[in-house]
Amino acid sequence: MKNKIKSFERLLIIMNELREQCPWDKKQTMESLRYLTIEEMYELSDAILEKDTEEIKKELGDLLLHIVFYSRIASETNDFDIADVIENICEKLIHRHPHIYGDVKVKDEQEVKRNWESLKLKEGKKSVLEGVPKSLPALVKSYRIQEKVSGIGFDWDNTEQVWDKVLEEIDELKEEIDKNDTDRIEAEFGDVLFALTNYARFIGVNPEDALERTNRRFVKRFQIMEQKITAVNKSLSEMSLEQMDVYWEMAKKEYLSTLN
Repeated sequence: MKNKIKSFERLLIIMNELREQCPWDKKQTMESLRYLTIEEMYELSDAILEKDTEEIKKELGDLLLHIVFYSRIASETNDFDIADVIENICEKLIHRHPHIYGDVKVKDEQEVKRNWESLKLKEGKKSVLEGVPKSLPALVKSYRIQEKVSGIGFDWDNTEQVWDKVLEEIDELKEEIDKNDTDRIEAEFGDVLFALTNYARFIGVNPEDALERTNRRFVKRFQIMEQKITAVNKSLSEMSLEQMDVYWEMAKKEYLSTLN
């Protein structure tokens, strides 16, 4: 523990020195750091999906630096400092875990989530969904919304019910496509995605991670296909879909061979 405290103290000292002496660090504001923090979050996400622990370590360090940086900026206007940030999260964790730090009994993870959301409402939150950021990507937001309402018991009873809902929404989408009503098609397509996201949650799949892995798999296969076509002095723009499909199947086989 002493080594961890010493390392954190070293980071605080370095941050103070940079803020006072480095021309770039001296100019930064919370607003100027915001987009950089978002970038760091995506870089961490990439590292996690790649299961690159060395890169995860580096990206966590970058995020920790940002937390310290924001806190240092706030301390200059006497709004708060890093100690306030740490104490705040410590108090929240203790308050939100009465089954650990109090006499509340829970039987499973779902009860923990339900208690968490109930406590948030008692703290002054007007809605269970108040904590879902508006700027989240739509798929991530959909997943978090469903997690939140599930936490207070607003949920399906079993996986089969959710799958039936997916099929129902697909049928409704088909009906609107037949009617050629663009606005309704978009609405029903959204309902299909929402229902599929819910189903993913029920079967233990994070839809954002699943879709991103599919994106990456497609990109790698497509790039292999491009390389194969270039190797025989051909151009994608001059090929028919049937011709491209031959190389696509070759690329799929080569990609699968790299996984074995």
